[in-house]
Amino acid sequence: MILMVTGGAGFIGSAFIRQALALGHSVINIDALTYAGNLDNLASVAEHPQYSFEHLDINDRQALDPLFKAHRPDRVVHFAAESHVDRSIAGPDAFIQTNINGTFTLLEAARVHWSENGAGDFRFHHVSTDEVFGSLGLDEDQRFDEETPYDPRSPYSASKAASDHLVRAWHETYGLPVTLSNCSNNYGPFHHPEKLIPVVILSCLGNRPIPLYGDGKNVRDWLFVEDHADAILKIIDEGELGRTYNIGGEAELSNLDLVTRICEIFDRLRPRAVGSHAELITLVKDRPGHDRRYAIDISRIERELGWRPAISVDQGLEKTVRWYMDNQDWWRSILQAQESAETQREPA
Repeated sequence: MILMVTGGAGFIGSAFIRQALALGHSVINIDALTYAGNLDNLASVAEHPQYSFEHLDINDRQALDPLFKAHRPDRVVHFAAESHVDRSIAGPDAFIQTNINGTFTLLEAARVHWSENGAGDFRFHHVSTDEVFGSLGLDEDQRFDEETPYDPRSPYSASKAASDHLVRAWHETYGLPVTLSNCSNNYGPFHHPEKLIPVVILSCLGNRPIPLYGDGKNVRDWLFVEDHADAILKIIDEGELGRTYNIGGEAELSNLDLVTRICEIFDRLRPRAVGSHAELITLVKDRPGHDRRYAIDISRIERELGWRPAISVDQGLEKTVRWYMDNQDWWRSILQAQESAETQREPA
């Protein structure tokens, strides 16, 4: 297939592109290269004959239309989004512009391509998050499924909920062939250093305090990024049109349990001179609107498409820790670029 991928230089998008190319698909990667977009994530496939990159914003309709005409994609796989809750609290504007307005612009460009250019087997796949469902209690019998009512609690999750509704509306109103997915927390190689697991890993590498929000009892379901990419490849090929599929890792952990497991990996692979890495854990003030628990029911995608996660959380965490140990140039360059940008913003 010819795949047009938005946000393909990001963490999840780049994992998807690497796997799609390995399966023989052609990929056009569209990315605005904001702070989370990094072409180094795709260095291994940059010269692949079936890969091309377009540096543009999905809000730029005048640039999108010619791309659709030139490439005539069979699938649009829409990852492009602002995705960090803390950033959405500090500056929600970018989340509205990209996640809502950008999705609208992309949908309209895709609709024209589908309706006017004879794109008979075309599909638009929208990648979303379990955060749109709000917060669960600590009752382990409760899970988010595809019928769970939306209850977003942060500017980020509200903007993603809005984009989900737009995609469904374009299917119901215009007949645009779409599929959607809502995933749990991803982790793995190339994860941006501001996210929880990389923060813990880099703190352990630097022998620095490991910050942990609140009491550390907030629970998340952890999904290895390559498993997520596999699931999306299944959906865009075999998923029922108009259908939503929840994608999870079946690996619920409290944040404290997660951090402790990473510390135990470091104790084994790179022991501290004195004490354990868990002694670095430091509780800090909780963030506003911090949802207590997310948990995903993957029954539908397992039943209908035969997908299950292949990587256990312990396997995935060790793979991730070893990757950060072995790829320090990658994350150091990101941190240095951030430090430089922050210095330039400081008043003289």
